Amino acid sequence: MDRLRAAAARREEAGLRRDLRPRTPDHDGLLDLASNDYLGLSRDERIVEAAVRATREWGAGSTGSRLVTGSTRLHAELEDRLAAFAGASGALVFSSGYLANLAAVAALGRDGLIVSDAGNHASIVDACRLSRSRVVVTPHGDTEAVAKVLAERHEEHALVVTDAVFSVDGDVAPLRALHEAAVRHGALLVVDEAHALGVVGDHGRGAAHAAGLAGRPDVVRTVTLSKSLGSQGGAVLGAPEVIGTLVDTGRSFIFDTGLAPGCAGAALAALDLLEASPGLPARARERARELAALARGLGLETADPAAAVVPVVLGPPRLALAAAALCADHGVRVGCFRPPSVPQGRACLRLTARADLRSDDLVVVRGALTAVAELTKGPSRGWDR
Repeated sequence: MDRLRAAAARREEAGLRRDLRPRTPDHDGLLDLASNDYLGLSRDERIVEAAVRATREWGAGSTGSRLVTGSTRLHAELEDRLAAFAGASGALVFSSGYLANLAAVAALGRDGLIVSDAGNHASIVDACRLSRSRVVVTPHGDTEAVAKVLAERHEEHALVVTDAVFSVDGDVAPLRALHEAAVRHGALLVVDEAHALGVVGDHGRGAAHAAGLAGRPDVVRTVTLSKSLGSQGGAVLGAPEVIGTLVDTGRSFIFDTGLAPGCAGAALAALDLLEASPGLPARARERARELAALARGLGLETADPAAAVVPVVLGPPRLALAAAALCADHGVRVGCFRPPSVPQGRACLRLTARADLRSDDLVVVRGALTAVAELTKGPSRGWDR
């Protein structure tokens, strides 16, 4: 306990302590720019009602692992619909996107070489560690570095893994170039579409689909149901051989309780709505560009968003914490990302756009970001301590 208390004290001094802050249903009256509800579907009555119907029909839980009693006809329907929507040969549903990444990377990359982008999500990092493979982390977005590692490998098989849209920076991976490198050197490409599905491409079918890679047998995609689709869960999209391998060997599939039926029902309804409302993804992207323009106009460091994620880079963790609290004081809830979620010196606010943001919401955001800009120009108050 002394060791744990000492470590907690060091994190406190560095501005890296984290707290659970249970919210109310209305986000404590704050404008939500922190969640991943990119299309605003998590509270949509049609999605909620679909979850209720599925729960009443199938029960509150799936009752077991997918290989025992946890696979219902609802799960099979969701897998068929996800594959059809994204242009994949097949799909396998998991109880979270994190577990989908663990299975896809660890099982498909086992005992080989895995080339992973430096900006990849923690679930990919953990999957690499579980794979028993040699792992090489390449600089963010550097396709030449990826090709060089593949060309010099001694392993029989290799896997290249990348986020499609990176969860903090919000940029899109160079998927075509990565695929060309993978093909040239006989590697499999795994793309995490968590922040792309529902936002990027035609009807929000994802970055790989937009890059013309949908349905390629050497491209595997992972998705989450908990962001644009407003539900919970995840899936792997891929060729029949990929799906079969994960059913047989994917530990986070075999040993985990299946996705709750209510979540499957909600995700199915969200896919219906997305197909019927093709303008939703474009609206989310437009709102993201407006948020970035607001920040940039106030002298804050941000980037041109390719999807719905808008980072505002501030630097020291303590400054980011103070800025997030200031945003809340001005009526806006934002994400606050500090090491190890981001590199040292790159602590930031993470604003997430939603398709249902209104013009008057942007007025509130402007007030909050104006206060943040003023904070960054004032005395440091020991931000770097």
